[in-house]
Amino acid sequence: MTPNEALDYIHSVCWKGSIPGLGRTRELLHKMGDPQDQLQFVHIAGTNGKGSTAAMTANILRKAGYRVGLYTSPYIFRFHERMQVDGQCISDEELAEITEFVKPLAEAMEDHPTEFELVTCIAMEYFKRHHCDVVSLEVGMGGELDSTNVILPPLVAVLTNIGLDHTEFLGDTLEKICETKSKIIKPGSIAVTYREKPSVEAVIEARCREVGAKWMPADFDSLHLVSASLEGQVFDWGDYREIHLPLLGRHQLYNAAVVLTIVQALREKGLNISDEAVRQGIASVSWPGRFELVARNPLFIVDGGHNPQCIEALVNNVRDYLGDKRLTVLTGVLADKDYADMYEDMAQYVTQFVTVTPPNPRALSAQALAEYLRRFGKPATACETVAQGVALAKQLAGPDGVVLAYGSLYMVGDIEDAARA
Repeated sequence: MTPNEALDYIHSVCWKGSIPGLGRTRELLHKMGDPQDQLQFVHIAGTNGKGSTAAMTANILRKAGYRVGLYTSPYIFRFHERMQVDGQCISDEELAEITEFVKPLAEAMEDHPTEFELVTCIAMEYFKRHHCDVVSLEVGMGGELDSTNVILPPLVAVLTNIGLDHTEFLGDTLEKICETKSKIIKPGSIAVTYREKPSVEAVIEARCREVGAKWMPADFDSLHLVSASLEGQVFDWGDYREIHLPLLGRHQLYNAAVVLTIVQALREKGLNISDEAVRQGIASVSWPGRFELVARNPLFIVDGGHNPQCIEALVNNVRDYLGDKRLTVLTGVLADKDYADMYEDMAQYVTQFVTVTPPNPRALSAQALAEYLRRFGKPATACETVAQGVALAKQLAGPDGVVLAYGSLYMVGDIEDAARA
């Protein structure tokens, strides 16, 4: 099987789309020899901040000398980003080899796995073959019935910021969503969590009590921002002084506090993580597509935010980092997202909109989005391609303006490629 054949096969597995349930994943992994049972995990669920938290955690563990797997979704530039060992994406050859191993086992199943289930199983085999000491494992959706939840009790179960997303699957209140996500907390694990309102934290506390897990909510009160610019942030937390974080935005400080709490929990589990490894791991973390400065002249910032919590953070970042600069927004969305909330609070800061169609069958057309955005009283121009949209946005912004590209994560890779060209 060639690398292209492997990817074609993985992406062709659209037998059922997204169907919650663990039976198919368990069956396939068992046919593979249960590679997941030979691994240890930091298991990360939540609505926002999962990827950043997973990346920081993996980077710290790597700086501490551990062999570390990282599993995330979706990808920005290449599918291979979804599974990494020690910062290196899976190679074409190994992806093809493992897919060829898994394919006949999957096709022999009466109830075929979904694409995400198949990818999760491939990743588990990949991490096993590389003898990972710890895997930083991001949940795909929810928690209880997500295919990543087939693992044995993780070292640490993490809940990042919880918001209203995927409500048709997870529930229509924060408490219901938290109940689903909290099912990654298992006996013997330590639960590390982002701070939430009391009714949501009551759900977490109940789950920890039910399974006998220790609960370590992150301390946000000891966070202190020292400085912030488009080059990064410097902050204090607890006994740590002047930690450099290249990721931008107030919300990333809270994610970093969660990560520092994960470190405390892992130390309790016996892992040897020095303070210097913590500093280096955070200072060198890279997580593309999250209020990321990708070019200058004009300033060009890319953000994949789309749900209400992401947009709130994005608006805060515009106020904090961009001041009164002329702002040209380049944007595209999926038609099934509640995109009205993506623009209402942002529109007051925008000089003009440029719209593109994300490369996804569920995308809203650039023309339809431009027509919608004109209701905010700002010009909106639809472009046929992402490259044309990037060129027009840069031209409209001028040398002293800013281009902010946000919306669907599916278009971030294409936009960044065009912006850097």
